Amino acid sequence: MISDPLQVDDFNKKLKSWYLKNHRPLLWRQTTDPYKIWLSEIILQQTRVAQGTPYYEKFLENYPTVFDLANADERDVLRLWQGLGYYSRARNMHYTARQIVSEFEGRFPETALTLSKLKGLGNYTAAAIASFAFGEAVAAIDGNVYRVMSRIFGIKADMLSNEGKKEFAQVAKTLISHEDPATYNQAMIEFGALQCVPVSPNCSICPFNDICYAYAFNVQNELPVKAKKLKVKNRFLNYFIIQQGDKLAMQERNTKDIWKGLYDFLLIESAAHVDSPEELADNAMLLVLMKKGTIRQVPKLYIHLLTHQKLHVQFWWLTIPESEPVDLPSNIYFFSKNEVETLPKPILIDTVLKEEKYL
Repeated sequence: MISDPLQVDDFNKKLKSWYLKNHRPLLWRQTTDPYKIWLSEIILQQTRVAQGTPYYEKFLENYPTVFDLANADERDVLRLWQGLGYYSRARNMHYTARQIVSEFEGRFPETALTLSKLKGLGNYTAAAIASFAFGEAVAAIDGNVYRVMSRIFGIKADMLSNEGKKEFAQVAKTLISHEDPATYNQAMIEFGALQCVPVSPNCSICPFNDICYAYAFNVQNELPVKAKKLKVKNRFLNYFIIQQGDKLAMQERNTKDIWKGLYDFLLIESAAHVDSPEELADNAMLLVLMKKGTIRQVPKLYIHLLTHQKLHVQFWWLTIPESEPVDLPSNIYFFSKNEVETLPKPILIDTVLKEEKYL
């Protein structure tokens, strides 16, 4: 394990040299504004750079300061976020913007410790903001950095265990540059993203191949160790798109389930796949609605993957004449086509409406 100050200095010089030659000119690297850095970090959680960049630009265009974001309506924030997934990130981001304005007068805290107490900011995001914006010498450890440290220094501890996290944190604390912590953190993250990639890294051109444990013992595919695996739950969702004229019946999801704060249709969840709505006949309201109009199945079964869930989703389109009275649950309302378009929706719902030529 690296510990000698001269070895650390040599490691940092090689890392910085590589970074200056190879880094990508990403927009959020061209600023020390904590708001812009925070925005980029939240958007890039669970999101690739290519996908996240347009959202970063859209959010800055609509909400150029933390005050603008704090004053925004949550529905508008979720609508702008549509397509990124993990919508709790958007809700937490909006909440935190309001917290920064109300408790800190719009100024971001300058230390990782204080930042980590804000909603939606874990240790990595807090450290990233503190080092990039304020120059605090604190290591930002994301998945890329775990991989780099594990392979180069032969760390075999499970990166998801408490013991493993402590070991990685100690190594990172030893390595962090106190002269330029922002560049060090950016370089470690970028090195993992571009050079020390998860699969088939090109070790022959790596500046650390003379000291790399994984390269020496050919165990690149075995490090880092990540023992815990999420169990994926299968869910079967049956949606009924109820239309009268140009209006659709939609509901806001307000439980602790997926897509909270977004709008979808009348939903009946089943234990397994069903071939027809009649198999859901225990729902008396649905039977009454089906007798009032004509129903057709959207000719496609959608598979939607979330981190810990696999959604099997099918849709039926129920058209009811405008002359027929419709008795819906109290949380479902009819919205015009223009209103439907502006409501924040899961990307799956938006996709179906576009494929069905409604939007």
